[in-house]
Amino acid sequence: MMGGGSWGTAFAAVLADAGSQVTLWTRSEEIAADINTSHRNSRYHHDVDLPESIVATTHPLTALEGAAIVVLAVPAQSLRGNLIQWAKWVAPEALFVSLMKGIELGTLMRMSEVIVETTGANPDRISVVSGPNLAREIIARQPTATTVAAPTEAGAIAIQRACTTDYFRPYWSTDVIGTEIGGAVKNVIALANGIAVGMGLGENSQSSLITRGLAEIGRLGVALGADPLTFQGLAGVGDLVATCQSPLSRNRTFGENLGKGLTVEETIVITNQTCEAYKSCQPILEMAQKLGVEMPITNEVVEVLHFGKPPRELLKSFMARDTKSEI
Repeated sequence: MMGGGSWGTAFAAVLADAGSQVTLWTRSEEIAADINTSHRNSRYHHDVDLPESIVATTHPLTALEGAAIVVLAVPAQSLRGNLIQWAKWVAPEALFVSLMKGIELGTLMRMSEVIVETTGANPDRISVVSGPNLAREIIARQPTATTVAAPTEAGAIAIQRACTTDYFRPYWSTDVIGTEIGGAVKNVIALANGIAVGMGLGENSQSSLITRGLAEIGRLGVALGADPLTFQGLAGVGDLVATCQSPLSRNRTFGENLGKGLTVEETIVITNQTCEAYKSCQPILEMAQKLGVEMPITNEVVEVLHFGKPPRELLKSFMARDTKSEI
């Protein structure tokens, strides 16, 4: 497990509960010592005991050497730099699993594409996990389901078996594109929904944003070659609803702070975890523009986060759009 943040730690617990021996890499000496001595990651999950079979290290070679499955749970924009250093230590037949939900700045690549380019791995060795997976609930062993996607059925099922427990139920798919796009774009929609929440707007406003946000996700995904049915499942509407509606969602919380009147800079300072929407919204919009895909909510989020548009104007722009056929 490469990454000792909130989601990486939770997924490490899932793998351990499913029977795997897990070595977790973290940059933090404090987190590694905490896991190895008290079996807790107090920085992110202070009140939850981790399986004793999880061992933590700050040395990437120690985590990667001999690993049959390499799970990547680092911030999306740091993946390339990390993999350039790590690739030489990964076993030739090891399987990669991406937990990251973002699009790379500059290249507009999905995370699975970055893995292929930086490691030279065959795409068949790469799986992605995405769904309504709030880390705090999963590490508390609350029942949840997710999507495991890989280019082949066999590849997806191999990872599915590695992370199936009595509380974590993965369903397999071969739609890698749809699964990754659903995971990346829903963060942007959740941030917009958080702005609505911070402004005190109710369920009608939020449901409208979520529904039209799902339409944006589907349009972009289909333009890239995704199966439209993916967006009706766990990696689409399932992930979107959880991220938009839960106060545990870091992207929604980021937006909520903006809606309450904090500046973007103030919100960044008080945010303890990575908000993928902040950096991924621009490459997502650029990707859509190159494909001729209309994404008005994403466009408004980019304007708010990076070009100084007042957050309260986002909803006004949304409501000022022309009325037309819904489908």
